[in-house]
Amino acid sequence: MYRSRAPRRPTAPRVRALPRTAAVAGALLVALTAAACGGGSGSGSGDGKSGGKDTVNVGAIPIVDTAPAYLAEKRGFFGKHGIKAEITPVQGGAASVSGVMGGQFDFAFGNTTSLLTGRDQGLPLKAVASGVASTGEPGNDYSAVLVGEDSGISSAEDLAGKTIAVNQLKNIGDTTVKETVREHGGDPSGIEFTEMPFPDMPAALDKGRVDAIWVVEPFVTQARDQGAKPVAWNFAEATDDDLTVAMYFTTEKLLKEKPDLAERFTAAIEEANAYAAEHPDAVREVLRGYAEIPAPVAEKMVLPKWPADINTGSVREIGELAREDGVLKKEADVDALLP
Repeated sequence: MYRSRAPRRPTAPRVRALPRTAAVAGALLVALTAAACGGGSGSGSGDGKSGGKDTVNVGAIPIVDTAPAYLAEKRGFFGKHGIKAEITPVQGGAASVSGVMGGQFDFAFGNTTSLLTGRDQGLPLKAVASGVASTGEPGNDYSAVLVGEDSGISSAEDLAGKTIAVNQLKNIGDTTVKETVREHGGDPSGIEFTEMPFPDMPAALDKGRVDAIWVVEPFVTQARDQGAKPVAWNFAEATDDDLTVAMYFTTEKLLKEKPDLAERFTAAIEEANAYAAEHPDAVREVLRGYAEIPAPVAEKMVLPKWPADINTGSVREIGELAREDGVLKKEADVDALLP
């Protein structure tokens, strides 16, 4: 049974990923540079040319979430906007942030908590486009907490005091899992989270090394095929609206120095997001390549949403939860992160 949600703070409306040229120019003129924090722009940064296009290095986790970036490369959306994108696989949000700040990437894909944490630490990160969102439908989402069939755990409330695998500690996984447990009337304070790569989690659950696993697709489908059962849908249940799980981002320095490049990158991603949302079969096909997902799994797994807009309200909610859990040291400066 669900418990009634306590009233939340009013949420802000969704915002477009990046304003148009005139608005961009005004905002960029006052953006702080990344020099004080060691931020730089990648080796592409619009300085390198390939066939008359700006070469741009992009860090992206090779999972379902980033399908639009790979479609943008395959279907020519980047090329249409004068960009030759070189996509480099990364392990997670922390690696994306360090890659952008260290100059390895011009742009990258990072989850909301990682980006808010970066801003909390004084890093001049700036979102430029919507990345991926939850479906908002418990029971039909691409993120879930699963347990063994004979575990005796039948609800999110039962996860209290259990050991749960997440791919990264003190990030969007454990934050949303804890809130989901609260929403179901449980006490998350005794949960022990253990860090583990997504691909290793189904076997760890099967062998009893953990009580539960938090995974995203295709690992949700793969774990269910091996007998695991979902007991919580943390992305769909942790916030009132469809959760903006991740965004594409860069540094304030690149935005100030190359606003035209940033706007063109954003436009390409926006077109790719729209294409992915309207062509699920193309998404399932491209996943069989870069993510090496077997065809049977790709065909039946649940896809996330790829909206044009960043759901500002959900970003604020995640910031509030991260602050309550001690992930952030101070109140999240959402306005500084978002376009």
